[in-house]
Amino acid sequence: MALDTGGTEGRTYTDRLVRLEGARWKRVLDVQAPYRRNLRGLLGGRRVLEVGCGIGRNLVSLSAESVGVDHNATSVEACRRRGLHAVTVDELDDSVGTFDGMLAAHLLEHLEPGTEADVLRPYTRYLRPGARIVLICPQQRGFRSDATHTVFFDDARLAATLRAIGAEVEAQRSFPFPRPAGRVFTYNEFVTVGRWEGA
Repeated sequence: MALDTGGTEGRTYTDRLVRLEGARWKRVLDVQAPYRRNLRGLLGGRRVLEVGCGIGRNLVSLSAESVGVDHNATSVEACRRRGLHAVTVDELDDSVGTFDGMLAAHLLEHLEPGTEADVLRPYTRYLRPGARIVLICPQQRGFRSDATHTVFFDDARLAATLRAIGAEVEAQRSFPFPRPAGRVFTYNEFVTVGRWEGA
């Protein structure tokens, strides 16, 4: 079940995430506000398992009963320092219970090509029937912004990933701006929503 993502493991990557999130201009302008609202609209009120939670940037916007999981132990520690419930991949077991939502945001583009379904599928055992699955990946400019990105996921590839793990695709959209903005705006995202019906 390990997330084999090469350059995202270890303190160096955690420190990079902390530095990027803590940039003064981002705090002053509260640039994360629309993304937090979007997540709450998609997953608000649900108990969510966030796969690849990093330092908790999205986890803070989810219900207090949500749990993050990440292969990077220093990132999990950063989540815990924020008061969030996060575990490493090796610590995740049935004691976490079940979830009515799963989020994988800015995870898939870091994986070895062709492994996305194999990485996500084991986590579906924790989902209740009818659970909502949300996959989020960067568009072109965002993809080019990080040297640890390995695979570009567009709407078609995200839909195929959901189907490969046994979920139905319910909706897809570009956020926060229409699709052409992704060529120049680093933070434009592909958002794909699916429904888990159970094995």
